[in-house]
Amino acid sequence: MALPRKSVWSFLLLLVLALFLAACAGGGGSDDSSGSSEDGAAPADGEAAQGGDLILAVLSDASSLDPHGANDVPSSVIQANIFETLVNRDENNEIIPGLAESWEPIDELTWSFKLREDVTFHDGEPFNAEAVKANLDRIRDESLASPRFNLYEMITDVEVIGDYEVQIKTEYAFSPLLAHLSHAGGGMISPASIEADYEAVAGGADPFSVVSANPIGTGFFKFESWEPGSEIRLSKNEDYWDTPANVDTVTFRVVPDSQVRAADLETGNVHIIDPVQPNEVARIENSGSASIVQQQSASIAYLGFNAQKAPFDDPLVRQAISYAIDREAIISGIYDGVGTVAKGPVAPGIFGYTEDVESIEYDMDQARALLEEAGLADGFTTSIWTNDNPQRQSIAVLVQEALAELNIEVSIEVMEFGSYIERTASGDHDMFILGWSNSTGDADYTLYPLFHSASLGNPGNRTFYENPEFDALLDEARRATEASEREELYAEAQAMLAEDAPMAYLLHQDYLVGVADAVSGFEINAAGIYQLRNVSINQ
Repeated sequence: MALPRKSVWSFLLLLVLALFLAACAGGGGSDDSSGSSEDGAAPADGEAAQGGDLILAVLSDASSLDPHGANDVPSSVIQANIFETLVNRDENNEIIPGLAESWEPIDELTWSFKLREDVTFHDGEPFNAEAVKANLDRIRDESLASPRFNLYEMITDVEVIGDYEVQIKTEYAFSPLLAHLSHAGGGMISPASIEADYEAVAGGADPFSVVSANPIGTGFFKFESWEPGSEIRLSKNEDYWDTPANVDTVTFRVVPDSQVRAADLETGNVHIIDPVQPNEVARIENSGSASIVQQQSASIAYLGFNAQKAPFDDPLVRQAISYAIDREAIISGIYDGVGTVAKGPVAPGIFGYTEDVESIEYDMDQARALLEEAGLADGFTTSIWTNDNPQRQSIAVLVQEALAELNIEVSIEVMEFGSYIERTASGDHDMFILGWSNSTGDADYTLYPLFHSASLGNPGNRTFYENPEFDALLDEARRATEASEREELYAEAQAMLAEDAPMAYLLHQDYLVGVADAVSGFEINAAGIYQLRNVSINQ
């Protein structure tokens, strides 16, 4: 039976109202934020869609949400959304304003920074010169042993000149200071949080634990919750001093299984997955619902040796194993051709990178000769540690098979990422597979944390390589003011590393991230940090 005209119009009005309310509530669950665009029109040109819950499925959980208390990419990815630095770097690696509006050198040892006056922390505390001093003093507090200490150890004093002006003094003229201040480790934390953390440490708590449990910065997202091993949730900072983020919330789900991540992306349960395995690229590109964002990285994937543990305390043994690794086979067989063979630890595009390094290439005969020279022609028994990263596990198997040809019996131990970082920092391993991402664009931030004796353990030097001559080169490069002189010193340092072989340099991998078609504005930089502020979900 046909409805009266008045009833029809009433029904349509209710239907429109219901659809409107549903759209306003979108993003509250996985069904509402599936990334499907077929239920609604895209926003007008130049106007970003607002709202929704952006869901990312990632391989590893953060180890700490305190920017002064962690030294790994999974942690930095989260921190970069909560905290901000004094300066930033653009896509051309140029320094641009952040929380500092402007800066200038006063003399060769002193920089002056003028700060923004309209910024508050998430807890309402003002951002000012005192906050900058509190942060830089904390990260350099040797009693706390921050893994970011080496980024700022050259700073001797932070002086408050006015409410919004601060001067930073260094022990020597340090050319990459601005680049280091752009690093996530220089993220500004609420002074109230810093004070609470110090009070907790005085009471016997672990350093950085209070800030990590409730991180408070000035960023475009605020911390909401963390279920370790499961998910981290952030919400939009409505009072952000600049243009706010578009989405209401961001949820980082820990999904170790790559196939599960890919299936979640295809079915709309998540919007972004990282990493995508190279052999999954075609599947995602042909899914009709998502595509791949590929970014050349500033990272190095490597097999590290414990240089303080026999037989890896012998450079001949380290060289032999480096010669036994077929890097081209790793790239073609494990990474489906996505990546570049590494000649050394510094990635192309980083200041200080050089082609003029005699790299170790695959040569089993040379590997056997070196082992014989080291008195180990009959081989030995050892182990490789790695984390829950399928590509690293595959590399471990390939190395295991290659070393079997040299009578070296290798066992493989796989562990969760947080435990892996902690245990490799303690130096109990023989060999391990890991990576390093350069977040400053300067060779200092690869060479100093990975190889300087001042960085043993958690700051980055997990090979426990110590060489006074190498240290002296890096120290001199830090003090050099001419770019050409620094480049020469870094080239010499990389040649020394090729000879000492504290690690087998494997490849510079491209980042592969799966992104739903309904998502716009997503980028990942060369350091592997997601750019989420301009992301929209077009439902």
